[in-house]
Amino acid sequence: MMENENKFVGYEYRGVTVEHGMESVWTDGYKNFGWKLEKSNPTIVKHIWGPIRVMIAPLAIFSGSPFLKMVHDHESETKVDLLFKRDKDIERKAEINRLQHQFENSAKEITRLEESKNTVATIAAYVGGAIGTAFMAGSVFSYLAGMMQLSVILAVPGFAGWILPYLLYKAVKRKKTKKVDPLIEKQYDTIYETCKKANVPTKADYAYLEKRIQELEK
Repeated sequence: MMENENKFVGYEYRGVTVEHGMESVWTDGYKNFGWKLEKSNPTIVKHIWGPIRVMIAPLAIFSGSPFLKMVHDHESETKVDLLFKRDKDIERKAEINRLQHQFENSAKEITRLEESKNTVATIAAYVGGAIGTAFMAGSVFSYLAGMMQLSVILAVPGFAGWILPYLLYKAVKRKKTKKVDPLIEKQYDTIYETCKKANVPTKADYAYLEKRIQELEK
């Protein structure tokens, strides 16, 4: 005999904030732990640190340059607020929660590894930009002091320090990406195995199984 589909179901809720690019990983993964997505909203935009903005301000003269684009790409970081709900009385709850914790650790590690690609490369580029700015400042002060020859000498590494950071950024990021991509792939494999072990059936799954059992009993 089929149970009453309108019986009371108690729900529990869980909210998480994730990187925009990881939204599908979390929503697809959480399904296997019995969670259903209720809401998805963009959240806080994290701006780049103020002193760094001041340090790279002179680079604005290269409007439309690749380096300026790189700077804009790292000015903010959009996250997403996700709200989930699930039946409080799911089976194997202790085991499911343990597997869910493993999934969350792997998903967070993927985010950390992805961020490390840009972090190391961006720091290297900013340092190069700061050195170039220092040389240009010396060049300007030398010019104002009437030391034209010294001004020209300082201007050469100054311009190089404003142009080369983009190339440095690309090279460092490429090297870092090659190093961390296998680690990211390993975490995705862990997520796959963890979700497969959990794989909490949905009500639709139970309804289908019940229907199949009734058909076999006829």
